[in-house]
Amino acid sequence: MVTAYWRPIRSAIVSGLAVAALSLPALAQETLKIGGMGPLSGGGTSWGLAAQRGMELAITDINAAGGIKAGGKTYKLELVFYDDLYSAQGGKAATERLVHQDKVKFIVGPVGSPPALAAISVTNPAKVLALTNGYAPGVLKNDMPDPYNFRLYNTNLEFGPPIIKWIRENLKEVKKIGLLAPNDAVGQSVAKPLAEDYKKEGFEVILDFFERGTKEFTPLILRMMAQKVDAFEFDGNAPGDAGLMLKQIRQAGFKGRVFQVGGPAVDEIIEIAGPAAEGFMTYDFIDWDMPKAKVLKEAYQAKYGKGIISPFMPAFYHGVYLVAEAIKRADSIETDKARTAMQGLSGFDIGIYGPVKWVGQETYGNNRQMLMQYFFSEVKGGKIVKIKKFTP
Repeated sequence: MVTAYWRPIRSAIVSGLAVAALSLPALAQETLKIGGMGPLSGGGTSWGLAAQRGMELAITDINAAGGIKAGGKTYKLELVFYDDLYSAQGGKAATERLVHQDKVKFIVGPVGSPPALAAISVTNPAKVLALTNGYAPGVLKNDMPDPYNFRLYNTNLEFGPPIIKWIRENLKEVKKIGLLAPNDAVGQSVAKPLAEDYKKEGFEVILDFFERGTKEFTPLILRMMAQKVDAFEFDGNAPGDAGLMLKQIRQAGFKGRVFQVGGPAVDEIIEIAGPAAEGFMTYDFIDWDMPKAKVLKEAYQAKYGKGIISPFMPAFYHGVYLVAEAIKRADSIETDKARTAMQGLSGFDIGIYGPVKWVGQETYGNNRQMLMQYFFSEVKGGKIVKIKKFTP
């Protein structure tokens, strides 16, 4: 039976993905493994579960509609998903297992920069088509020849400048910002460009770093408060870290603004920070009040319960459909052909984010960066309120 979410948008995809019932017996049916990875432990666990569940929902819907037709065969999708531990070492181990042991040709994930940078060191040489994520510029801008990876959603380089400009124009009391980031190559590669974007808009920025795995942020917070910052900025920190930071910032007595112009995870942050989350402002890229998003939310809750839904869930749902559409258009599961088809998906509309838009030539040297609408939201009365919509 087709799930509730599939019905409103099936006409956009079924024509290419589903096989007419009368022709099914004439076609050979095989299993096509789709690889996935994300943090299923540690501070980024909610992101990993969101990735896994979004992919599960999409694969269930595609299989229910008849699978993918390509090269005279019909493929039933099968998800193979591993924990990448939100680390470079974990990302490389998960990718090597997917590529060399499970023989997958298509991967959606991981979520963060450390595992993503490690993953592409495996997928690109192996010619595995990957929809990678993470905000580090090196995920797309690197020295790897003939890359096979695309990025599935916006980074701070795309959404940061417009949101920061909005902050300058609308929050006049904010002049000096304390930016907190993990002390490693990835944390620095994300935080430093964000700091520069703030400086370009006239803000003074105090950038300080912490070691990954830190749970007590109070000394760092007090040091920034002593420097009279007007606001704290969490950039791309995982929800486990950001929630703790927010709680400890309020416990330290800070009354000013707290932003996250970085990884979207406001539901998870509210759960961790509790009442301290009131007034927290963050980047977001899903509006659950949109009709098709509501139906997806209902399908998710029917399967996984009515708990928190990370905005990464629909992103990974979306990613599986991009892979499916690329295979369909290529009429092949060969990744060189599917890669060309993926590049040509601009304008294709699945229904959650609107038409696909690949950008990035000026920033990364290639047009493999997804660009989609996004929002700036605020926690008001314990609820998430969209206060500004940005349309590419």
